[in-house]
Amino acid sequence: MTHPDENPPVPQEPAPAPEPEHRPEAEAVAEPPRPSLELRQALAGVRTEVGRAVVGQDSAVTSLLIALLCSGHVLLEGVPGVAKTLLVRSLAASLDLDFKRVQFTPDLMPGDVTGSLVYDARTAQFSFREGPVFTNLLLADEINRTPPKTQASLLESMEERQVSVDGQPRPLPEPFVVVATQNPVEHEGTYPLPEAQLDRFLLKVLLPLPERDTEIEVLARHAAGFDPRDLTAAGVQAVADAGTLAAARAEVRRVEVAPEVLGYAVDVCRATRQSPSLQLGVSPRGATALLAASRAWAWLTGRMYVTPDDVKALAHPTLRHRVALRPEAELEGVTAETVLGTVLSAVPVPR
Repeated sequence: MTHPDENPPVPQEPAPAPEPEHRPEAEAVAEPPRPSLELRQALAGVRTEVGRAVVGQDSAVTSLLIALLCSGHVLLEGVPGVAKTLLVRSLAASLDLDFKRVQFTPDLMPGDVTGSLVYDARTAQFSFREGPVFTNLLLADEINRTPPKTQASLLESMEERQVSVDGQPRPLPEPFVVVATQNPVEHEGTYPLPEAQLDRFLLKVLLPLPERDTEIEVLARHAAGFDPRDLTAAGVQAVADAGTLAAARAEVRRVEVAPEVLGYAVDVCRATRQSPSLQLGVSPRGATALLAASRAWAWLTGRMYVTPDDVKALAHPTLRHRVALRPEAELEGVTAETVLGTVLSAVPVPR
């Protein structure tokens, strides 16, 4: 189980199991399926490559990999200067994915994100010019600084994986993942995301300020000539690709979930709806998101089955943005993290 303020821990490679004794009667017993070691090593290599550019954000990298394995979107929250943009750029480079970044501003229009019809005087016809949303990994930087109309332009692409312009749907590339960032401390001139759009994000990942030793390492890299704008010089290389992700996703979909674990995930979500500190609990979509993230986490840790501990480990990043506090609870200093911690402590764990 993770601490409420933490993101999922970084999975470690399990120690090799001892060779079983040869028993004739045991030969008929089939071994439980295991995740592909080659695929898991490829994604472990992604963490290594991102670490060449970003220091001290291993948990955030793991969370982003979980989102990619689930075809889900991520909301990154952290103060300026904690390498949110560099993290996403490095991830795209290590996976050889097409990457685009949009700086969300108050004057940004929906067509600036999705694309629009452009009149061609030579042919006297309108042609569609693709917007930056037509990519594999889209960084929506400071998404809460643009008006709701432009925020809503991402809704169809996030949910349906397509963009409709002039009544014609246009499919987005595969994979397609949105990573949106927002600043948790500066709210002047911002437009908070509505609950309906927050619910579209699989995970909300918190990027804390680094520890002293980590910050010293950051400065040492810059003193040695590290340039965050030149990932190639930093040594970041592509060690996987979209095909690797597709194969890993296929395995994740085969991760087994026992009925008791399904019931536990549902009980955790239902308990939030009965919390006196919340005016809005987790919806059924949140429960399905918790299940999907738990399966990806189990696969990353080397198992083809989900345990209650997997559900606990992913509860905070998956559910923290899907609950709304009552005003009186906020005045008393209650946070979504403390409510989720209380819920996880109260719901019986299946054994």
